[in-house]
Amino acid sequence: MGLYDRDYTKNDFDYKPGRMPRMRMGLPRITYVVKVLLITNIAVFFLGLIIPPLGNIMYEYGQVDPSSIGRAAQLWRLITYQFLHSPASIWHILFNMIGLYFLGSALENHWGSKRFLYFFLGCGVAGGLFYMLLVGVGFLESLPMIGASGGVLGLLAACAILFPQFVVFILFFPVPIRLAAIMLTGVYIFFVITQGENAGGHAAHLAGMAAGAGYVWSENWRASLRMRYQSKAWQKNLADEQNLQEEVDRILQKVHDNGIQSLTRKEKKTLKKATEEEQRRIRGSL
Repeated sequence: MGLYDRDYTKNDFDYKPGRMPRMRMGLPRITYVVKVLLITNIAVFFLGLIIPPLGNIMYEYGQVDPSSIGRAAQLWRLITYQFLHSPASIWHILFNMIGLYFLGSALENHWGSKRFLYFFLGCGVAGGLFYMLLVGVGFLESLPMIGASGGVLGLLAACAILFPQFVVFILFFPVPIRLAAIMLTGVYIFFVITQGENAGGHAAHLAGMAAGAGYVWSENWRASLRMRYQSKAWQKNLADEQNLQEEVDRILQKVHDNGIQSLTRKEKKTLKKATEEEQRRIRGSL
């Protein structure tokens, strides 16, 4: 079983309040990680076609395969399956790479390369895990799965939220990206519930979209949680510094009253620690 996408691409269009959108048909400049992903996917695809024994090995050990607990536990498959596409159809890889090029370039420019890469692969991992879960509970038949569609559909969901002015082409008709995301979600849910053709692939599509949308929607919450954690860490560091200073003051007063020979080993370590902290602070301010 592979992941077979509906065909879609993206074209930017300009939008001003009170005016109809104006299409801009220029192609986006390809970004670094998108370029690497495209080259890797295409190279793997043609290597498998040109050298069939190598292709057999890549598919055997790279595809998601929930047929046994041992194979399902081989977690690297959740990454490698995203770089494998059906050798029986050029359309499988073509539509995925078109989506990756148009949608991925926009998101990598928006987020940066490292964050984009983690997001793309994470959506693909979510698709693989959800598919294996449905197989594990007996809802879907256990078949191997390949393709980057989970990650690409995650890109679609993220772009639908972040860039609502985008349009995509579905069956050669331009559709606003948010409407396209809603339509595709409905189609995938229908095929999964009815266990129609490629139900496992559509389950991965849904999970990839859910992961992409969830990541974007939770961004403010995650940022707030990060700030709260950093604030608590800062307050703790401030309290620790204050406690250390009070202890140093006590030790110095003890030295003044009774001499340095009166200090315990622990008190000497405290003085040494305070000295090192002060030296680090001075070096940091230079």
